[in-house]
Amino acid sequence: MNISTHTDAAALSMTTTAEFTASAERAWQLVSDPRQLERWWGPPEWPATFVRFEFEPEGRAHYYMQGPDGERLHGWWRFVSISAPTELLIEDGFADDQGEPSADLGVTTARLTFEPTADGTRLTIFSQFESLEQLEEMIEMGMEEGMRLAVGQIAAILGDDEETGS
Repeated sequence: MNISTHTDAAALSMTTTAEFTASAERAWQLVSDPRQLERWWGPPEWPATFVRFEFEPEGRAHYYMQGPDGERLHGWWRFVSISAPTELLIEDGFADDQGEPSADLGVTTARLTFEPTADGTRLTIFSQFESLEQLEEMIEMGMEEGMRLAVGQIAAILGDDEETGS
């Protein structure tokens, strides 16, 4: 699987792309099913658990990522638009323990697109930040490497399908 991440400070954005052999319909399940999403959202050492997942326009999600020492970082999503199986637009931010948005680091808007390719599907995650300071802070926290590691887990999930015939 080919994964790339590109940060554009002038555009206040970060783009992560990956290609895999599954169809766009199958790849879409990686974001529409919270149990599958948990298997890759977050780097391997900080796996995600979704405790709320209202997959509909204007719906909300609450998740936390738990580190190796047991520390939990909570986040929230708002599903802005859903165009299955090609595009998901979300707002994403840090949350308190109950999943309520906190003011920490503002809001990121992420557009996830699933494009058919000759060999399968290309996933593009385009993240838009509110300010250069927010972008720099997220990079300092390890977002670029975290996205590469997170997306890098997708091939194994899709490989499980091939082994089980799903």
